Amino acid sequence: MNELKSTMAGTVFTVDVNAGDEVSAGQTVVVLESMKMEIPVEAEKGGKVKEVRVNIGDFINEGDTILTFE
Repeated sequence: MNELKSTMAGTVFTVDVNAGDEVSAGQTVVVLESMKMEIPVEAEKGGKVKEVRVNIGDFINEGDTILTFE
């Protein structure tokens, strides 16, 4: 399964994609807030989003799956 995992811990500030969206490499898919800073999380590769596994306000840890690709 193709997954995009978090590289850091933080709170989900925005979710910029939905299931079924096509994304390209480098596109911001989620913004995390950590230590009062907003950190964009970018897709490592392009593809169609199968499932978004986070919601605004969720706290995620390093290594947690943010979304999956088809």
